[in-house]
Amino acid sequence: MPDIPVLTAQDFKSDIKPIWCPGCGDYSVLTALAKACAELGRPRESIALISGIGCSSRLPAYTSVYGFHGVHGRALALAAGVKLARPDLTVIAAGGDGDGLSIGGNHFLHACRRNVDMTYILMDNQVYGMTKGQASPTTAPDWCESKLTPAGTGIAPVAPLLLALAAGVNFFARGFAGNPNELARLITAGITHPGFSVIHVLSPCVTFRAEQRAWKQAVHALDDAPATDRAAAMMRYAGDDGFTTGILYAGGNPPFMPERQHAMAAADFEAGFVVERQAAG
Repeated sequence: MPDIPVLTAQDFKSDIKPIWCPGCGDYSVLTALAKACAELGRPRESIALISGIGCSSRLPAYTSVYGFHGVHGRALALAAGVKLARPDLTVIAAGGDGDGLSIGGNHFLHACRRNVDMTYILMDNQVYGMTKGQASPTTAPDWCESKLTPAGTGIAPVAPLLLALAAGVNFFARGFAGNPNELARLITAGITHPGFSVIHVLSPCVTFRAEQRAWKQAVHALDDAPATDRAAAMMRYAGDDGFTTGILYAGGNPPFMPERQHAMAAADFEAGFVVERQAAG
């Protein structure tokens, strides 16, 4: 058999030059994703990267794996379809806080609940960067730099970790774009963990949220082992400041597989039929 070439992180980047703003955290996410793909040692044609709309959703164009740039908020629905049709592929979805938690919020909830074996890289900059700086679902209620909300939104922000836990996510990690090596480790861990994995990335937008440069000082690593019990995780992270990084939750639910579900349904039907037949004499 021919030798399979060892791919480097650079092999997973395309020749297209990213057009993100200078200083955008998404550059580091691209680097981390490429590092993770190289670490996994899988051929490029075995990986599919699906995205929605937004600055972060440009990732498929900048990588050299199978890619699909979908419509706003639908990355997870598309990714689930790809994984269920081609379970042999490593399927990764990518999007931002607006794409994933507002327009695609419903898909996010059901992706956590269904537990299809795929990974979601959720890049959170707490602003709609592509459409000129509106408040997003994760924006603090008193942020008043947007012309649309000059007095702030007055609305409590979404907490992605607690939302995902409540919906049934099987793995949740949080990383910081300023630490691409650690982020690559988290992405690798999420991909290799069975079921639906969320990698929540604090990815600063220095164009509309210049104050996010301070995130480098705000992030702090989890000083304990990941939670493995959902109820305990909800209690542990109820007061989380949103800057704890690391693998925060690693559940043990088996991933959704249609063949297994159909077999279980058929077995339940047959068992019920036998019971009814016995009851009828």
